[in-house]
Amino acid sequence: MGQGEASARGTAMEGDCLSCIKYLMFIFNFFIFLGGAFLLGVGIWVLVDPTGFREIVAANPLLFTGVYVILAIGGMLFLLGFLGCCGAIRENKCLLLFFFLLILIIFLAELAAAILAFIFREHLTKDYFTKELKTYYYGSNNTDVFTTSWNTIMTTFECCGVKGAEDFDQQSLFRRLNPARAVPEVCCQRNDLGINKEDCMSGVSIHNKGCYSAVMDYFETYIYMAGALAIVVLTIELFAMAFAMCLFRGIQ
Repeated sequence: MGQGEASARGTAMEGDCLSCIKYLMFIFNFFIFLGGAFLLGVGIWVLVDPTGFREIVAANPLLFTGVYVILAIGGMLFLLGFLGCCGAIRENKCLLLFFFLLILIIFLAELAAAILAFIFREHLTKDYFTKELKTYYYGSNNTDVFTTSWNTIMTTFECCGVKGAEDFDQQSLFRRLNPARAVPEVCCQRNDLGINKEDCMSGVSIHNKGCYSAVMDYFETYIYMAGALAIVVLTIELFAMAFAMCLFRGIQ
């Protein structure tokens, strides 16, 4: 009798624990689902908004790219939350396994990205970017992807070159193609002083700050926040995988 009662109590405790994990996982994934739905809603609204907000965003390539990033993240969170909720509440082993594998793939991809960023960190130096700019940058009106990307950076952050305007020296591809110009047009300051464009491109009234410093200054306040957020996300993903596997193993 004693062993039977102990076994019954153990089974009841296991059942209570499984039920607790089930509802915790449901609540956890419900919030993920809501977050994904919100991001999807924001992204879709920006793309289809009839009041012209889409045109404002489209004018800035970085913001326009960000809209699609929001859509992708929102869609991924929406799917994860939906699978987690359905798998938990219905105690569906197939959905739980798919949820676990999907989070595992995301976790490994994030881990691989972090490792690659650490390995190739030496390439993210001023000298590396300066060499690339001098070798591959054509000029303001070129449609080359590398040139267009640099034009976007210099326009958005109101900067010139990597270290400064001196990057466009006689050894640079830009100066070989445009010997009469000291700097690209995107280096000109935008103001109401009526500066002549040709004077600007000869080195008058240009942005003195290099893009490396400008970008680093802009993102400096977000670096530690991004690192902390990455740790939180990885921790949440580990707990999500643990909950999913516990529930998967506990379902008879």
